[in-house]
Amino acid sequence: MSVRSAGAARTELIADAALALLTERGMRGLTHRAVDEAAGLPQGSTSNHARTRLALLEAAVRRQAEREAEVLDPAELPDPAAGREQLAAGLALALHRYLTGDHRQLLVSRYELALEATRRPELRAHYDTAGAQFREPVESLLRAAGSTDPARHTLSLVAWCDGMMFSCVAGSYHATTPTQEELRSSVRELLRGMLDG
Repeated sequence: MSVRSAGAARTELIADAALALLTERGMRGLTHRAVDEAAGLPQGSTSNHARTRLALLEAAVRRQAEREAEVLDPAELPDPAAGREQLAAGLALALHRYLTGDHRQLLVSRYELALEATRRPELRAHYDTAGAQFREPVESLLRAAGSTDPARHTLSLVAWCDGMMFSCVAGSYHATTPTQEELRSSVRELLRGMLDG
């Protein structure tokens, strides 16, 4: 393993440990020392890779975006020309994956980072850039599906997705996991209201 790839692997290990701590302990539990312990690294290792708390948070946001991108393989995304049924199926698949298994913890770390970004403008830019990776494809898919106002419809659809995930992971429906078919039906209804109105 080259020095560069070893460094990249350690950076990834540190960022993954930071996300796990955010999920388990919240923002207060995220310290350089705690990351070293969680990652099984010698004391001071995290400080060598991310000297400040902001640098550690930025690394966590980048890793969060990478891991979220792995939830749905790009090959599974609907073809923009496939129409709204494929769009509904693709969104339902992504949502269902987020709401099941280990992906639920990934959502908790996302919420911790989102709240911190509201207090740290310097982190906000990194968080918003990561979020654009999801919004931009959705806007393209809505445009291809016939949306007359893709930007506004994207906001509505993304807000609905975010609300569904929050409700089912941390909100009042935390013990409820809709089936993939239930999610597909809900997305169909939303698309019908936006695109046929």
